[in-house]
Formats: sequence, C-alpha cells, structure tokens
Amino acid sequence: MAHRGCSLALIFIIMWLLIKAKIDECRRGDVTVKPSRVILLGSTVNISCTLKPRQGCLNNSRHNKLILYKFDRRINFHHGHSLNSQVTGLPLGTTLFVCKLACINSDEIQICGAEILVGVAPEQPQNLSCIQKGEQGTVACTWDRGRDTHLYTEYTLQLSGPKNLTWQKQCKDHYCDYLDFGINLTPESPESSFTAKVTAVNSLGSSSSFPSTFTFLDIVRPLPPWDIRISFQKASVSRCTLYWRDEGLVLLNRLRYRPNNSRLWNMVNVTKAKGRHDLLDLKPFTEYEFQISSKLHLFKGSWSDWSESLRAQTPEEEPTGMLDVWYVKRHLDYSRQQISLLWKNLSVSEARGKILHYEVILQELTGGKAMIQNITGHTFWSTVIPRTGNWTVAVSAANSKGSSRPTRVNITNLCGAGLLAPRPVSAYSEGKDGIRVIWQPPRKAPSAVQEYVVEWRELHPKGDTQVPLNWLRSPPYNVSALISENVKPYICYEIHVYALSGYQGGCTSTLGNSKHEAPRSGPHVNAITEEKGSVLISWNSIPVQEQMGCLLHYRIYWKERDSNSQPQFCEIPYRVSQNSHPINSLQPRVTYVLWMTALTAAGESSPGNEREICLQGKANWMAFVAPSICIAIIMVGIFSTHYFQQKRRHSCPWTGS
Repeated sequence: MAHRGCSLALIFIIMWLLIKAKIDECRRGDVTVKPSRVILLGSTVNISCTLKPRQGCLNNSRHNKLILYKFDRRINFHHGHSLNSQVTGLPLGTTLFVCKLACINSDEIQICGAEILVGVAPEQPQNLSCIQKGEQGTVACTWDRGRDTHLYTEYTLQLSGPKNLTWQKQCKDHYCDYLDFGINLTPESPESSFTAKVTAVNSLGSSSSFPSTFTFLDIVRPLPPWDIRISFQKASVSRCTLYWRDEGLVLLNRLRYRPNNSRLWNMVNVTKAKGRHDLLDLKPFTEYEFQISSKLHLFKGSWSDWSESLRAQTPEEEPTGMLDVWYVKRHLDYSRQQISLLWKNLSVSEARGKILHYEVILQELTGGKAMIQNITGHTFWSTVIPRTGNWTVAVSAANSKGSSRPTRVNITNLCGAGLLAPRPVSAYSEGKDGIRVIWQPPRKAPSAVQEYVVEWRELHPKGDTQVPLNWLRSPPYNVSALISENVKPYICYEIHVYALSGYQGGCTSTLGNSKHEAPRSGPHVNAITEEKGSVLISWNSIPVQEQMGCLLHYRIYWKERDSNSQPQFCEIPYRVSQNSHPINSLQPRVTYVLWMTALTAAGESSPGNEREICLQGKANWMAFVAPSICIAIIMVGIFSTHYFQQKRRHSCPWTGS
C-alpha cells in the first residue's frame, strides 16, 4: 500500500512539472488572479483567462471555447476571447488552475495556468525555551509554532545579552520549531540576563513570541555524570560508597537505585557531594541498578539527564533466617529406624548469599554421648539410628560469611500419641489450584499442642516413598490451612495433619484434590478365580493420570450373558492397596459378563474391560451381609425378574481383601 501511494505521488509530481513547464510559456494567452495568488483561507478570487491576438480558432472567434480546469476537473467555460470566473471555498495548500482552448474538430489547446496558494498568517509562537547542554555546549531554543500556515514561512530567532550583544538565526521551513545559535554562554557572569524572541513571517502576516529572559544558571543543563563505580570496604554491604565524575560547577546531585527485580526506585538528594556518597541501606547479595543526575543550582536551572546505569551485586552477609526442617521415620527392624530429614531453602533475604552447604547434627539426649555430624549440599539427609533414646537434630545453612542459627527438631513418633490426634480432618477444593484442609483440635489435650504440621504428597498406588513430600506449619490456634504450593489439578494427595507437643505427636490423615472429574477409564480385570463357590475378582489399578482426582469407590458389575436385564453391582470403598474382592452371589453353571468402574466425587468412569465367568460348583444358598454397604439375601429361583429390576444393587459379602 505504501509503495502504491509513493508511485501515485511520483506520477502526480511528474505530471505537475510537465504542466508547469507548459504554463510558464503562456504563449497563446494569459491567466490573471485577483486580488493575489496567495490568499487567506476563506477568501474569494477572480480568475481571468484572455487569448492573445490571432491565437484563437482560425475560422471565427465565435468558435473559441475557453475552458477553466481546477486540476483536471472542468469548472467553467465561455465562447469568445476571454473568460472570467469567481472561485470560493479553496482548501488549504496549493490549487492549480489551467485555461484551455477548444476548437471544432481539434484537441483542446493549453493556454495558460496559475497556482493559488491558500494559507493562514502565522500564530504567535508559544512556550519559547532555551537550553545549553553542558558547560561547553551551545545555546539552542525550541518553541511551539502553532497551526500549520501551509505557506512559505520564515522564522527568526534573536538573542540579546549584556553590552548590547545580539545574535540572530533564521530558518525558512514552515515546520521550523528549533534553532541552535552555535554560541556558548560562559559562567563568568552567571547572573547576567539574556532575552530570546522568535518571529514568524509569511505573505499573510507576522507574529512574535513573548520574550524569554534567563541567566546562565537558568539554561545550562549539566551533562549526565559519568565514570560511575561502587566500592565495598572490607567486602561489607554496610560500607558502600558510590563514586562518579561531574562537570565543575555541579552543586546538587540526586541518586536513584533499586534491586534488579523491583520497579520502584529509592531516591537520595545530596549537596556538594563532589563525586561520592555513602549508601547505608543496601541489602546483601542483591543485584542493584544505580543512576545519578546533576544540577548547577539549588533553585535555578534543570536536572541533567540520568547517567548510564551501573549494575553491581552487593557482598554476602551471614544468613539470618532459620531452616524449616521436617522428617520422616521408617522402622527397619526391631532395633533400628531410618530418619530422613528434609528442609526448605532459605529465602533470598534470609540466605544473604549463596548457600554452600548445610550442617546437620543428630544427637541422643538421654546419654548425651551419641552424636552424628554431617555436611551436605542437598536439602535432605538420611541416616539410621537406634529405636531407643530421645534424639534431637539441629540443621543450619552456611554461606561464605557464616552460618544461620540452627533449627532444632525433636525426633518423635509423629503418630504415637492418640490423644493428640486432630479429629476429624477433611479436605476441600479452594480457589484455582488450592486445597483447604480443616481439622478439630484433639479432644482431650488441646492446650498441649505447640504447633500443627500439614503434610501432603501425591498418592501413589504402590506407596512409593520417593514421591516428593511437602509440608507447612500452622500455629496451635489455627484449625485450617490452605495448600497452594506444589499442587497439580486432577491429582489425589495424601494429607496428614500432625499435632506436636515436645517429644509427642498425634496424626490424622485424609485424601484431597484441587480439581476432579470422573475417571477416564475403569479398572482392568486381570483375573477371576473360583474358590469354594465364590469368585475372587482381581484387577489392575487405574493409572494415576487417568484417575482425575481422588477415587472414592470401585463398582463391580455383572449380569447373565445375552440377558437384557439391568446389571447388578456391588460397591467397594477405595483403598490404595486393594486390588481384589470376592463375590458370593453368582449361580453355578450360568455364564456371566463382569466389568468394573471407578468413582470420584465428580462421577463414574466408563466401564473397564469385560470378562466372562461360569461357576462349576454347587449353588451357594447362604445369606450374607455386606458390612457398611447393604444387605441382600440371594436364593436362586425365588426372586423374579421384577425384583432384580427394582433391586439391582447387590452388596458384596465383605470388603476386606
């Protein structure tokens, strides 16, 4: 589109130049414009076209047809030796008029033409201001010229100074709003007064700005400071000095600095700094950005531009925070236990440097002799200790300047004190990807609780201890916590709430998810075994990525093969380790089709694979009770099809594995 526009503009310019070359000749006649070829917007002009003697049509003057064109559009015509036309409403800019002669049986002949320029008188220039950049710079002024005149306009900038000195500069561009005098004001007489004025002139009038009066100190803007550097005495953040270089007359500086990850600046104004300033509030081990600006006078003049940025990192300091330490116990045999310690990284503001390693001290307090010490670069550590005695652990973080205060944790049986167990514990989805855990204090010892710890990890069917463990701490007066870190949607989490008191602890667990849907598939039945008239159904667990949240129940469905009746089913509460269940309600020598589904709080999955089973033994006439599910009595041949349609849900004989 831009290329096309340029091409059209080029064609127009070429045509205009060709027309203008012919207009300049005007050998056959003249075109006159009154009152002028340069007019004020809204004015009326009279355009006359007159043929010179013997320049008309050869046969008869009455055949002379003079035509007036505005650009390429015909606007008037007349038969004879002359044509007069009054034109109004011309737009701003240049309009081309051409007079042509038309004779019978011949092409139009160009006679002459005229350009009419429509514009306005210049407005008074506003906001005249002058500046000299640096002590060695030159004086330059800018102004607002107002609306476009659309005419050739000349601007004259004049500067008057002491001892009747005058400087003057001109520009002949109607877009002109800047001129540089090319002179340098010196500080020899900083209070000497100078006056600047700009005048605009064109064919329709002239206008001058109000004079602008100033001194050297008013208009000289210092150059930005340069050669900025920073020094930390004895590699300490508390002894920081910023250095820079300035022009000689600078009196005032302003400094701004911020951490690289912040959008807010800290500002400091200093007087007579002479190129240095001490900063006392910098944070250790932090990348900062520094900039400086300068000014010649407290009240006069303007600030320099900001200097180029200096980026520097402050030195490290000894860590101030304490590690958040947690642990997991696992009994190995009757006399030994494995202790796995975990801790969270210190925040940047607490670490105050790069953490090089962690110091771990595990000590038995009863005898006071047994002690295990270790240094590790990881945020976890495991060891094996006796199951007897009272053990405590201390963990601290170290950087190049020192170590944090140790975090001390008593190693106890986290679930050993039943009286301390929080009850009940429940988990609900909250927010975009959060889980709200709610509990009640222990009934018999609420005042003994020193703190609660909420622990969560992804539920793994095989109880994989390598699954990452997460935890948070809550004060004893809180009875809820929001899990919002390291939580993924459609994943079931095993959640424990621990109530801790000295060397005792009680715990309660539950399952929770931040989002859930119906499972994407049902369990895969992998084996059906007949045992003394009953059937043991075995299945493979649903892959974690297809469970879509916490499973609540399994359902085992069955019906006679080729039957149109509704299937019967039994419902089994979900347990992680369970992968088989018996059914006692099938008739012998009848072929059944069997399949399974799984349920979350959002709904039921699609059926898993189908398997066929046909019992070969005798009928089982016993009545059975399914604990916590439902009661059904199965007597072959007594119940009608109507009964099975109304009572489709059969209980399973028991829910144990």
